[in-house]
Amino acid sequence: MSTADWIVMVLAMIAIPAFGLWRGRRNRRDINDYLLASKSMPWYAMGLSIMATQASAITFIATTGQAYVDGMRFVQFYFGLPIAMVILAATAVPIFHKAGVYTAYEYLERRFDAKTRALTSVVFLVSRGMAAGIAIYAPAIVMSSIFGWPDRVTTLIIGAVCVIYTTTGGIPAVTWSDVLQMSVIFSGLILAVITVISLMPHGVGFGDAVYLAGAIGKLNVVDLKLDWNNRYNLWSGVFGGTFLFLGYFGCDQSQVQRFLTGKSVAQSRLSLLFNAMAKVPMQFFILFVGAMVFVFYLFNQPPLLFQKDAMTALAKQPGYSQIQTQFDNAFVKREHAAQSLNAARKAGDAAALGAAVADYRSAQHEADAARSAGIKLYQKTEGQSGFSDTNYIFLSFVTKYFPVGFIGLVIAVIFTAAMSSSSGELNSLATVSVMDIYRRHFKPHATDRHYLIASRVFTAIWGTWAVAFAQYARHLGSLVEAVNQVGSFFYPVMLGTFTLGFFFKRVQGGAAFWALLVGEATIVACAIFTKIAFLWYNVIGALVVVVFGVLISKLMPPSPENETRLT
Repeated sequence: MSTADWIVMVLAMIAIPAFGLWRGRRNRRDINDYLLASKSMPWYAMGLSIMATQASAITFIATTGQAYVDGMRFVQFYFGLPIAMVILAATAVPIFHKAGVYTAYEYLERRFDAKTRALTSVVFLVSRGMAAGIAIYAPAIVMSSIFGWPDRVTTLIIGAVCVIYTTTGGIPAVTWSDVLQMSVIFSGLILAVITVISLMPHGVGFGDAVYLAGAIGKLNVVDLKLDWNNRYNLWSGVFGGTFLFLGYFGCDQSQVQRFLTGKSVAQSRLSLLFNAMAKVPMQFFILFVGAMVFVFYLFNQPPLLFQKDAMTALAKQPGYSQIQTQFDNAFVKREHAAQSLNAARKAGDAAALGAAVADYRSAQHEADAARSAGIKLYQKTEGQSGFSDTNYIFLSFVTKYFPVGFIGLVIAVIFTAAMSSSSGELNSLATVSVMDIYRRHFKPHATDRHYLIASRVFTAIWGTWAVAFAQYARHLGSLVEAVNQVGSFFYPVMLGTFTLGFFFKRVQGGAAFWALLVGEATIVACAIFTKIAFLWYNVIGALVVVVFGVLISKLMPPSPENETRLT
């Protein structure tokens, strides 16, 4: 990077967390301040923080690459989000605020019993602990792409920074830094689209780029076909996505904790409704950037593999030259076909247009075949499977083609996004560890200062775990898919348990506890014995928990104590 890029990157990375620490400086006096910001946050701060926690570095690194490889159909994954936000605003927000809890799982003990609270807390800690490791690994891709730094060094540095920042500022600093970070992110996204379009060759404008992306299937936003094994279609997005986001935003402490900091029920509701309106357009925009990067590489030859280390290793293997030649020839053919298609469209020549589309798609098929052959050769020689360089595509474009100064800004956005999401996750992990496990079962009558210190200690512990798990994240392929697959194994059972607590008054703690275990076993069985797309796990798991919870409760003797619990 240039000196200007370094300056921009360093200034942005210092300014964003510093702003959060400054704005939250008055809200770190006790455990209520540290974990809930004394319920003083306005709706816009909560809304942007909720969005920022989910919009980690994974969003910008992996989502753009996802569109490059697979088109924009991934946006269907978010079609259920607005539905989920409206439902949660009407149900979970007033229930949690009325209960006056620190964590979502504290409510479950009041409604059911201690063992149900403990089990859901453990489920959260396992799932969010893994997700935090994936989020911390994302910046390692940045440093590997730019400087060739080892993954372990980068994840250790990011993890240490997140721990220091989170233990110092708590939830107030995390939330306020998210506000500034999201402003920078939106600016970076707009800049990315402008840059991609401006770098298109002469004669290829915005409309031409959109047409070329659509002609090859990169703008496949909606798939109406119901296919249980297809990860992304309208039905899996609306139904599976709704259940996933109900579980994520309504049962995951990293999200619940955000709207628990609100000044009132109305303010917390507004934060969720803001996300309902803004999140889908934002994800559409990010995926669109990836589709435009694909069009750019129609006229500027991309590498066979975008991961530099993998490409270097592949180039040393027998048989590489033949594959590279095949890829080079396919690129030349595809570029010519794209130019011909663009010219035929502008000329309005229907016959030439049909032939050009066929040539264009044929050339893309040849390029894909060559790239697949390269990946297979690399996997064979390295003795590994499941290789994916999707996470490196957007960064490869940014570092090679972005103007001086803008590279530093984009990298700063990725790093601060990683720090924001990771710090929010570490804070929620520490909150659950202290309030639901440590205080509830080991040290119930300690001082407020003791719990404040314990929260900071657990933040450091979970930061260490996240760094350790990040070493495994390199084997997970597309990070944006990986983090949602992890969630789909755990959120459904939490959602089912909270549904029982909210709406099925006669279900007792024992029934909810065993129903949760049955639901988790069902999800694992679906993953092992079927090919059902992971989004459907969210529907299946939640429904199994509710059905079994009701059935088991009918078989159990009624408990007078259960009738008097919080509902």
